[in-house]
Amino acid sequence: MNLNFYKYHGCGNDFVMVDNRSKNFKKGNIDLISKLCNRHFGIGADGVILIENDLEHDFKMIYFNADGSQTFCGNGARCAVSFAHYLKIIKNKTNFIAVDGVHFAETENGLVSLKMIDVANIAIQENAIFLNTGTQHHVELVSDLAEYDVFKEGKKIRDTYEDPGSNVNFVQQMNESTFQVRTYEKGVENETLACGTGVTAVAIAMHKIKKTNSSCISLPVEGGILEVSFIEKEGSYTSVFLKGPATFVYKGKIEV
Repeated sequence: MNLNFYKYHGCGNDFVMVDNRSKNFKKGNIDLISKLCNRHFGIGADGVILIENDLEHDFKMIYFNADGSQTFCGNGARCAVSFAHYLKIIKNKTNFIAVDGVHFAETENGLVSLKMIDVANIAIQENAIFLNTGTQHHVELVSDLAEYDVFKEGKKIRDTYEDPGSNVNFVQQMNESTFQVRTYEKGVENETLACGTGVTAVAIAMHKIKKTNSSCISLPVEGGILEVSFIEKEGSYTSVFLKGPATFVYKGKIEV
């Protein structure tokens, strides 16, 4: 069978996108998902995203990590919105459903602003902060992020969390409202060039521990710059928005 696909990325966090409204793609085929993501023998991506019909929302987004595990992905969701716009499923605004619930998003001039889930449960540990922004995130401040061994240290920390593990974000503060981030992602089992749920976790965590008083945070990552804004009241974070580019790369066909 030939599979039509589209390649998108959000600040280098890249995805194989499939229009699965006809339900031809078999979601249980983990080997196929891993093959598509393989950078040597497949297309190459951090994950696979399916767009499907939904009775109550504009569309359904289904995201798979490169190892076939299913979760939510912030940059992937922003790319899914851009892809749905390309397919003419939506116009500039949308309400869609993903594994963690319903999301609102808006696209304009190549930028997609995505409403994330509310966050209230934040665990402040001795040297880190742990929270869920659609998936689990460990956030840790370091002094020399450019030279930090993200793969080695990220994998070590990721393995200390019980199944399904945690993404691991290393952070260096640049100024009052800017934090540079590098992320080791579970499921990809490597550093990625950007992580949307990760920078969201970092922005909220840095505000929680009073490293910043700003409610609009700039987050440079290896592949570009993302922005997170929120409203904080009595320790809870609502109206959390992740904003950044969602870029179409190419479309193609692969025999599977």
